[in-house]
Amino acid sequence: MIKTEQLSLARQLDLVFKELEEELSGLSSGTVFVQIRNNVIGKFGIRHHPLEGRNGEIHSQDSGLTPVQYSSFRLMALESLKYKRHWTHGEISYEFTVRQGLIAVDATLESNYNMANLMIRYPRHTYPETVTELL
Repeated sequence: MIKTEQLSLARQLDLVFKELEEELSGLSSGTVFVQIRNNVIGKFGIRHHPLEGRNGEIHSQDSGLTPVQYSSFRLMALESLKYKRHWTHGEISYEFTVRQGLIAVDATLESNYNMANLMIRYPRHTYPETVTELL
């Protein structure tokens, strides 16, 4: 059995989109998010508002992404990985909406760092003891 950490981030993201395909087929807007730790996707999902209200009545959305829109979305998400640089922990979110039959996607890449890891990597003797030593 293949472990997740043996798969490239692009392959993991492709698996995420395959898992979310049915849910995306019922949505015309929302945000797909993936949380990354050590270049492995852990938590992922969709944030959305599937209900719309007008004139005091709530209605569910009737349409979602078409197969062509879904495929375009998936390819844009995979393409966005080219802009991820040098970080291994963080979150990528893809805000999407369908406008005039075309899907529009905004990707946000968020890197996360942990100060405790820096303290291990750079021992204390490499840091100045006082603020005046920084100047």
